Amino acid sequence: MKLNRRDLLKAAGAAGALNLAWPLSAGLSPAQAREAAEALGADYDPAPFTLGVASGDPQPSSVVLWTRLAPEPLAAVQQLPEIVEVEWVVAEDCALTRVVTRGKTPASATLGHSVHVPVGGLRANTRYWYAFKALGRTSRVGRTRTAPVGSVVKVRFAAANCQAFHDGFYAAHRGIAREDVDFVVHLGDYIYEHGPVGGVPTDHVRDHDTPAILTLADYRRRHALYKGDASLREAHAAHPWYLTWDDHEVVNDYSGTGGGAPFMQRRAAAYQAWYENMPHRDSGHSSLPDPEIHRVRRWGDLLELTVLDLRSYRSAQNLGNGTILGAEQKAWLKQGIAQGPEAWHVWANSIMLSQLRGRPGGSYMFTDQWDGFLAERKEVLNHVHTSGMEDLVVITGDWHSAFVDDIRPDFDDTSSPVVGTEFTAHSVTSGAYSADWNKTNGPVMGAANPHLKYFEGNRYGYDVYEVTPQRFSAHMRVIADRRDPESPVTTLTSFHVDRGTAGSYEDPATKNSPAQYRRD
Repeated sequence: MKLNRRDLLKAAGAAGALNLAWPLSAGLSPAQAREAAEALGADYDPAPFTLGVASGDPQPSSVVLWTRLAPEPLAAVQQLPEIVEVEWVVAEDCALTRVVTRGKTPASATLGHSVHVPVGGLRANTRYWYAFKALGRTSRVGRTRTAPVGSVVKVRFAAANCQAFHDGFYAAHRGIAREDVDFVVHLGDYIYEHGPVGGVPTDHVRDHDTPAILTLADYRRRHALYKGDASLREAHAAHPWYLTWDDHEVVNDYSGTGGGAPFMQRRAAAYQAWYENMPHRDSGHSSLPDPEIHRVRRWGDLLELTVLDLRSYRSAQNLGNGTILGAEQKAWLKQGIAQGPEAWHVWANSIMLSQLRGRPGGSYMFTDQWDGFLAERKEVLNHVHTSGMEDLVVITGDWHSAFVDDIRPDFDDTSSPVVGTEFTAHSVTSGAYSADWNKTNGPVMGAANPHLKYFEGNRYGYDVYEVTPQRFSAHMRVIADRRDPESPVTTLTSFHVDRGTAGSYEDPATKNSPAQYRRD
């Protein structure tokens, strides 16, 4: 019988030995914390590159390379000089013999000895390999690629979200690492700020019920614990990533503009730790502790990717003039809608855009998502319609379940035009509702939300999107068992959107797959 991290932590809590099981418990030495992490299935690359390597934000002539020096990954402070010189190399082959460019960069204690190298002068639509060297050691070799320009006939990419370490192994990331994709989009909840409570792991719990992590050292250690899953490091090393965030990178359901000084200090610590541990390209328009996340990236003439930040600038929920985007980001998004090229328009969206009522005529299920910002949602989607934008696909995380929705400017009016499709992906590991809840409430949500086409909440995994000039296809990849780090991956079902035709349809070959709701 396989035991996942949740089961092991429950057993430890029941035995009164939680401090021996949860690696971030107070009072553990770095060695004891690492031993506890390894007991939960973690391991690390050889020091000082214990957290692996990654690349991100690919553009036609440039990509960002990342690593972070952490000889003791779970230590609050690394025993390293203030500045460590790090060498890097980019080559045309995995043996790193056909070198394209190389250089040196300082890794400072100020930014957790992290390294972000924006390598320029690269060829478009080209695969490269890279590695780092420091303190006499060499990192693993990573693989990346640049974006194309001009005519593109196909792009494949994966999307992942919600990966609570204490809820299972990252077999989904193992699957992503082996996919033939051009890039990965991570849609948020990369870490969770909470962990076990009294021996019982937690999912969507109230923040005051959980052991708080507040400081930069706390968040650094949390990221290091998550990077202890070998499959996550493998997925980072295999493909370049685009990134956004949601709430748990800081604290559950937070508003980036709310709270007093203690919260703003906590947010600053969380944002800095996120930056230190991600292959994120600094825009040059902002400075720590406020990385700028929202951006537009193009994959030739085929796809325009708009990455949204739905946390940093939002107001409180359920206000008549509330905002989830903030004034500047909303103006930027609306300008992009009006001036967008003839292409597939993909929004990387961390929380559900589509309306979700809990029962017919009832209240919204969660107003932390776009349902808490009704006027702004209608304004943005009306702008999509009136501007004539076509071929909009929104990819979303957060819900720990899979949804497929038609997007309408007015979700309560079934005559309102369909202006796009939203695909909400399964979580990597984060706990979903029970099978009984899904069975009961899937049909209820379908009846309450006429735009909802599909719901499946009993599985975990990721999505792979395959895009051509004629069609956008979403393939829902699911793992068999999150207790198994090598769990096999299968395709649960596929949906398609035809170019120039708003709305999606399920592939006939997979239409009989299990689901708790599908609209026939």
